[in-house]
Amino acid sequence: MSALPRAPYVLLLGLLWASLPPASPRSSCRLRIPPHDQVARVARFVAHQCDWASMATISTHKPVVGQPFSNAFSVSDGPEGSGTGVPYMYLTRMEISVQDLEVNPQASLSMSLAQTDYCRQQGFDPQSPLCAHIILSGSVLQVNGTEADFAKKSLFSRHPEMIDWPSDHNWFFCKFNITQVWVLDYFGGVKTVTPEEYFQASLHRKHH
Repeated sequence: MSALPRAPYVLLLGLLWASLPPASPRSSCRLRIPPHDQVARVARFVAHQCDWASMATISTHKPVVGQPFSNAFSVSDGPEGSGTGVPYMYLTRMEISVQDLEVNPQASLSMSLAQTDYCRQQGFDPQSPLCAHIILSGSVLQVNGTEADFAKKSLFSRHPEMIDWPSDHNWFFCKFNITQVWVLDYFGGVKTVTPEEYFQASLHRKHH
């Protein structure tokens, strides 16, 4: 069989490479999770790395009125590398879980490094405590003014599709007001962190 010209193959490979989406900084390199004895830092780390969360509300919808109801939501605690620890959300009252929140704003928010490449690269099952995950207890509050501006920057920078979501859905910005933090990142059971400890923890390692 005669050899085919090399140039078309080089061109084709170049076009295929150019069409690939850019790799996320979090998927293109190994994450360096804080030591498991620095529980508050681990919680802040997980909250910043995760782009979505499972939020459980108390249902107001038949036939499960009064029962826990879990739903997935996009979140952001700040632009890449600038996490505040506060999960922000972009919501509409057309959404079933938001209708629950209008009756009872209490909720829990669960985030796991299973949604990043970390656990897969380490060979950790999503349910393993080594695949760090956190559960936040608290309530969902609408934000306005400068905090809404920051929420918009935080969310739209990490979820650019939101910019084009239909305006007739009357979207608004909210934050998850944290009252308790639960952390599973190692053997020995769940660990708790107060909001004060959580927000005082540094997202980045301090150099001496």
